[in-house]
Amino acid sequence: MNKRKIINDPIYGLISFPFDHLYDLIDHPYFQRLRRIGQMGLSSYVYPGANHSRFSHALGALHLMNNAITSLRSKDIEISEEEHLAVCQAILLHDIGHGPFSHGLESLLFPLHHEKISLDLMQKLNTEFEGKLELAIKIFLGMYDRPFFHQLVSSQLDMDRMDYLTRDSYYTGVAEGVIGYKRLISMMNVVDNQLVIEEKAVFSIEKFLVARHFMYWQVYLHKTSISSETMLREFVVRLKTMLEASDLTLHSSCFLTKFLRDSMNGTINEDNYVERFTELDDVDVISSLKIYKNHPDIILNYLSNSILERRLFAINLQDKPFSSDFVTNLRHKIEQNLGVSASLSKSLVFKGQETTQAYNSYKQDIKVLKKDGVIVPLSELLNLWINVKKVTKYYLCYPRFIE
Repeated sequence: MNKRKIINDPIYGLISFPFDHLYDLIDHPYFQRLRRIGQMGLSSYVYPGANHSRFSHALGALHLMNNAITSLRSKDIEISEEEHLAVCQAILLHDIGHGPFSHGLESLLFPLHHEKISLDLMQKLNTEFEGKLELAIKIFLGMYDRPFFHQLVSSQLDMDRMDYLTRDSYYTGVAEGVIGYKRLISMMNVVDNQLVIEEKAVFSIEKFLVARHFMYWQVYLHKTSISSETMLREFVVRLKTMLEASDLTLHSSCFLTKFLRDSMNGTINEDNYVERFTELDDVDVISSLKIYKNHPDIILNYLSNSILERRLFAINLQDKPFSSDFVTNLRHKIEQNLGVSASLSKSLVFKGQETTQAYNSYKQDIKVLKKDGVIVPLSELLNLWINVKKVTKYYLCYPRFIE
C-alpha cells in the first residue's frame, strides 16, 4: 500500500517524500512525540508566533535534503537509492533525541546530550525495523566512506541549519534571518566525496553566516529568552534538590518529578532510559509548573508563578564576568525582601555565559569550488566585515523587585 502523503508546509508549500519507509518513521510514537517538543524553547515569550515544533522542523529539513539530492544528481553525482533513503532517514531523525523545551533543558533532565539520545533512538528503531537504518546511522555518525552525506546532515552548511534559520525567522517575523536556501542548495557539488559550494554562491554563504549570527543574538540568545529559560532550568534544579533532600511530596500526575526521582536513584539509567525519556515532552514541564505553583517551598512557588505569568527576571548582559560583590549585594537584597536564608537566595540569582561564532574555520571549513576547478577554504574568501571571532556575553538574572 502506498503510504505517501502530501503535507502542506507553511514555508515550502505542498511537500512529499520519495520513500514509504519515511512515513513509517514519521508515524512512529518516538517521532510523533516531537509534535509536543517546541523548536525554540521559551522564545515565544519574546516572539508570540514562535510556537512551532521539532516535528515541523524535521519534516522541513527532510524536504531540503530531498531537494539537495535531486540537485546533486542533476550534476551527475552518483547517488544510489539506498544512499538517498539513508541520508533522508538520518536528517529526519537528527533531532529525535531532544527533550522538553529542546536546548532549554539540555542534559538537565537526563545527563546525555540530545545527539547521543538521538543515536540511541535510531538504534532502537533500527532493531524494530529489522536493520533498515544501518546506513543512516553510519551517515549520522560520519562513518560512511562518502563524507558528503554526513556533511549534508551535520556541518556548517547543512540541511538542519538551512531549515531552522528559514523556519525560525518565519515564525518569529525576524527578517534578518532569511537565507537563500534554494540558491545554496543549487550551488552544492561534490568533489572527491566531499561537499563543496560553487564560487558563484559565496555571497549567499556570507548572507547565510550573517543571518545565523543575527538570529543568535536577536532571537536565540535574546535577553528575555535567556532569562525565561534560565528560570525554567532553575525550577528543575530546585525540584532535583528537594528530591535529594526528600523534601518533595510526589504528585501522582507529575511525570516529570517521577522521572527525575527514578533517574537520580538509578532506577532509570543509561541502559533503560529510552522508553521513559520518550514519554516526556513540554506538556509535562508545564504541568509541573502548575502543580508546584502553590507549593510551600518559596523557591518552587516563586519560580513556578513567575514563569507561568511571565513575570520574568531582570537580566544584565555584559562583556566580562560580574564581580562577586555585585552578585552578593543582589542576594542580600533578596534575603531582606523575601525573608529567606542566604542559601535560598542563591537559588534566585543566576549567572552564566553564552558564546557564539558566525563561522568556525577550524571546524569543517566550508570548501568552495572555484571556476578554474581549484578548491579553497571559505575562510580565504570571506570579506572582513563578517565577524568570525567568538563572541561571549556574560549574564546575570535576578527578580525585578530588587532593581
